[in-house]
Amino acid sequence: MADRSEKSGKVRASFIDRGVHQAAEVISGAYLQWETASRKGWLQGLDARVKVFFLLYFVVVISLKRDILSEATIGIFVLAMAALSRIDFFLYLRRVLLLGFVFGFLVALPSALNVVRDGRIILPLFELPASYTLWLYHIPRSIGLTLEGLSGVALLTLRVMNSLAVSLLVLFTTPFPEIIRALKTIKVPDVVLVMLTLSYKYIFLFARTVEEMHLAKRSRYAGGDSGALGRNWIAGRVAFLFRRTQVRCEDVFKAMTARGFSEDIRLHGFNELALADWSACLLFALAGALFMAW
Repeated sequence: MADRSEKSGKVRASFIDRGVHQAAEVISGAYLQWETASRKGWLQGLDARVKVFFLLYFVVVISLKRDILSEATIGIFVLAMAALSRIDFFLYLRRVLLLGFVFGFLVALPSALNVVRDGRIILPLFELPASYTLWLYHIPRSIGLTLEGLSGVALLTLRVMNSLAVSLLVLFTTPFPEIIRALKTIKVPDVVLVMLTLSYKYIFLFARTVEEMHLAKRSRYAGGDSGALGRNWIAGRVAFLFRRTQVRCEDVFKAMTARGFSEDIRLHGFNELALADWSACLLFALAGALFMAW
């Protein structure tokens, strides 16, 4: 029993350490985003309004395309722009592949089974004693992955990866305040911009608080803790963060009100688009039109 308790304690500690490591990566990711956005690359030199146009336009193009070859070509085009922008290409590619695998491939994989979509089975998995019909739903005897289903999974995965690639590319090459300024120019409601700004800032504050609480706990405990003590500590920290979030929201609202915030965001000092910006807009428009016509 003692060995089992010790092993479970190590597993919990490892799980918490991984969570704190992820929180630390969120914090370091903010500095990485500012660093890559300040480099001298092709996209970094463009106006933020041009990059927001590129993001919205290509997300629509990616969503409308219905063949794998076109999606793969769009992905190559976006990766080429990422290489020209002098960002950390392997970190960028790893994030795109990881998030695309989780939210694209794994989510869509069940749809490749013939119980979801009829088609020609190319990879049988198992067989039931007989086929079944449950009201309007038919379960065949032989269950496996179909060619049509796998094609749909591949298409959806490429769509997710391309959308992530475009979004992360804009985030990696544009400071967040400039993105907010660009969204303001296309008439995004002010309440949405305020929510985005405050949420973006609080994510890093939340991650920093979690990391500091964990380090404070580790500095006060020489050995492991029991399961009950660990669960009580986690529950207490969750409640503490909830209360702190409420207090922080109230303090921010009072501070904004005291400084004359009237729920309207006014931005000034927009520069005229340079020739390079107009050329990039034309390039993005032509590329999107070619992808749509292909």
